Amino acid sequence: MKKVLLVSSLFAAMAAGSASADTLLGFKVGADYWMADTSGTFANEGAIQPNYNFDSSSQGSLWFAFEHPIPLIPNVLVRENRVKDDYSSAATSGKVDLSNTDYVLYYELLDNDLVSLDVGGAYKLMHGSYRTTLSNTDIDSGIVMAYANAMVGIPGLGLFGFADVMAGLNETSVHDVQLGLGWKFDGALLDTSVRVGYRQFNFDANDFSGANSDLKFDGVFAGVELDF
Repeated sequence: MKKVLLVSSLFAAMAAGSASADTLLGFKVGADYWMADTSGTFANEGAIQPNYNFDSSSQGSLWFAFEHPIPLIPNVLVRENRVKDDYSSAATSGKVDLSNTDYVLYYELLDNDLVSLDVGGAYKLMHGSYRTTLSNTDIDSGIVMAYANAMVGIPGLGLFGFADVMAGLNETSVHDVQLGLGWKFDGALLDTSVRVGYRQFNFDANDFSGANSDLKFDGVFAGVELDF
């Protein structure tokens, strides 16, 4: 309850003390390719968690964001994340699927060529499963998360560093973090950004959709974003 009140107070302060940095409507779309290593374990509630051997596999994300100049009303970001891998153990084999959709509401506190900062909240809706040769457990609950995105650029060069962070509030050991560098190319009709970096998705949760999990996906990624 304290965390919920803290986040509510933060939203109220941002809404009361800041206006959107955009002067026109904006629309962004993007995609990332993520080469992730998987580690950890999982099991149904009450069962022994065995050691698993995972295959390294490619993951991906697609997203779009809508930004506007209306004060007090947050901007919207929706991101679809494919997160899955095959595994084997001494007793069984199968697939772990932690794919999810992020629904983010955020405010632009800063937005210029040197520094930008977005802060808000998110709901990460899981829609995956744990599959073994003996059972199939759907992972279909959601996680309330804090959200922040920061960028620091070098004016005139198009080079920038960025950090994108989602941290669980009701599941405090769940986080989704990206760090990296990017290059922005200004165009007449749209701006294009190319990004490379490191991403880590840590899913450590007990009795989540009837299962205990301590899984981590991490590795390098590359992507592109179009800003209309």
